[in-house]
Amino acid sequence: MQTPDDTPRTTMLDSLQRMQAAQVRQGEVPAAVRRDRLERAIDLLLTHRQRLVDAMCADFGHRSKTQSLFTDIAASVAPLRHAQKHLATWMRPEKRRVGPFPLNLLGARARVDYLPLGVVGVISPWNFPVNLTFSPLAGIFAAGNRVMIKPSEYTPVTSEVMAELFAGSFDPLEVTVCTGGPQTGADFASLPFDHLLFTGATSVGRHVMRAAAEHLVPVTLELGGKSPVIVGRSADIDRTTDAIVAGKLMNAGQICLAPDYVFVPDERVEEFVESTKRSVAKMFPTLLDNDDYTSVVNERHYARLTGYVEEAKSRGMRVEEINPANEDFRQQPHHKIPPTLIVDPADDLAVMQDEIFGPVMPVKRYGQLQEGIDFINGRPRPLGLYYFGSDAAEEKAVLAHTTSGGVTVNDVVMHVAQEDLPFGGVGPSGMGAYHGIDGFRRFSHARSVFTQSRVNVAEMAGLRPPYGAKTLRSIDMQMK
Repeated sequence: MQTPDDTPRTTMLDSLQRMQAAQVRQGEVPAAVRRDRLERAIDLLLTHRQRLVDAMCADFGHRSKTQSLFTDIAASVAPLRHAQKHLATWMRPEKRRVGPFPLNLLGARARVDYLPLGVVGVISPWNFPVNLTFSPLAGIFAAGNRVMIKPSEYTPVTSEVMAELFAGSFDPLEVTVCTGGPQTGADFASLPFDHLLFTGATSVGRHVMRAAAEHLVPVTLELGGKSPVIVGRSADIDRTTDAIVAGKLMNAGQICLAPDYVFVPDERVEEFVESTKRSVAKMFPTLLDNDDYTSVVNERHYARLTGYVEEAKSRGMRVEEINPANEDFRQQPHHKIPPTLIVDPADDLAVMQDEIFGPVMPVKRYGQLQEGIDFINGRPRPLGLYYFGSDAAEEKAVLAHTTSGGVTVNDVVMHVAQEDLPFGGVGPSGMGAYHGIDGFRRFSHARSVFTQSRVNVAEMAGLRPPYGAKTLRSIDMQMK
């Protein structure tokens, strides 16, 4: 059922068709046009950074404004600038080898041209509502495409601000934003885009892919999953917990790449727990009134997360709530949750089944490294995987015997910040990858172009009827 804020499907379809027609009329998209679109996106972010940061804070109840400047503004400008810097190189036709003999000797040529796909649909999530709307534009605009965007209904203030700002900086035939709730999202996913990028939950990704299949729309799915950490026996525990806490508590753990659960050697579990407490206290000496500590986005997710903790307590699990200033979380205007460890959790707990997406972290112990590897391999392939340690052989074993979308060694999350690395999942954690040149190619059509030699090669080689001895000699040469 539609709400007054929903964008009707007929309106979205009309916008898409007009944008696709404009793309066809334009034909070649010059580098200057692509750079200009990238520059306008950058200017929008820089000019309106404070308004966007304030909008995100309003949507979350409280969200660290410094974090928002870092994760959503600066981290969006960086890929757009990267695309501008490398655009000329990315756009060059790619020469390929010609074969078989004798084509390669007689002047035939082969190349790949990277052409715009047309209009790309982007369904962006609520956890990083600005970054995960703007950072894909680096590849989309660099590839010469236009874009339609469906931002999240869970961050309505930010979505409305972005819609207004895009309308002020871009022609609607370049960028169109469609706001609304689940019905708008479902209708948007069913449109005949030239490509569709969805970032969000795996469960929703299945529906998006099913809807896109109706028109054979190619999809890039950036999903999530339970990204594991393996702490090796050679790890520096204090440095390890500093890194894990910084990654886990950024955005209050509401990150698709947040470390979800941690494997620690049996004899170092207590050391890990105590070091984690010190790391939290160092970074967040207080929590409730701390501007750096973000709130859970809404009541539904707050109830889900507190439910994980209550279930663990009711089952007799060891729960370590880390509250450096001993604050009373029952008295707060937002939905903040203290960092919480669940030590030695039962595998059938909900917290071990679902992607946590919050400041709750199970800690599992292992005797032999293979136990952790087997546990990870027995579950859906994660978006990220993290190893801490200085043992090269152990690191190699972890990387060789697990599969994940990406890996960070001796830190967490940071591989996503490397613009020259592809970012994406595998299996249930995603399909396809983008960022940098991989994003340019993801949102391009790689068209093969073969130019035949002026010499009549087919006749010379006996490749046209009537076939005879020359034909057989050519066949023999191809089979050598």
